[in-house]
Amino acid sequence: PSLPCFTEVLPPPPLALRRVLFRGAAPMPQNFGPTLEGDVERVLFQPEELRQKCEELGAAISRDYEGKVPLLVGVLSGAAVFMSDLKRCISIPCEIDFIAVSSYGKNAVSSELQFKKDVSVDLKDRDVIVIEDIIDTGKTLKAIGEAFSARGASSVEYVTLLDKQARRAVDVTAKYVGFECPDEFVIGYGIDYAERYRNLPYVAALKRSVYE
Repeated sequence: PSLPCFTEVLPPPPLALRRVLFRGAAPMPQNFGPTLEGDVERVLFQPEELRQKCEELGAAISRDYEGKVPLLVGVLSGAAVFMSDLKRCISIPCEIDFIAVSSYGKNAVSSELQFKKDVSVDLKDRDVIVIEDIIDTGKTLKAIGEAFSARGASSVEYVTLLDKQARRAVDVTAKYVGFECPDEFVIGYGIDYAERYRNLPYVAALKRSVYE
């Protein structure tokens, strides 16, 4: 049987709404300064804090999945840096894979969920850990979890570097959380605005003047 795709889990919006999302929505401003650091309002989590949190989360995952071989699934592109550090803090055997889904374009305007890259292994009877950079509304993560469960995964848990509870729109909870995130536009450590700032070594709040 064919595997369910994400558009089956989360149906596309009505045509009228799609016209607004894709045609009528004004692009977000991109008032970039001459340097990445110059666009930073304040640093939220320093590199040493991020390193320590990866060690803490890696130890917890290693304890919880002892005797198992979990499949770590990173959500591209935002989770790539976090996942790279986290997996090196996990002491038990594990496998890795990646998916690419999108509900945000370069202009950060919500749209229907788009599935770009699937996992390359069979999920039946696998213990899956989905790794995210940040959970805000939770809609994308919930859709991913439902799709993986429908494919026969034995378990699906979530780990996120940042949890922005103030933006939550659906009932989804991460078992492993790095930091509670303030309701700010965050960048750095893999997280972008219009594909910039991913290479900053810390997590920071972006100046409002950049995106307003």
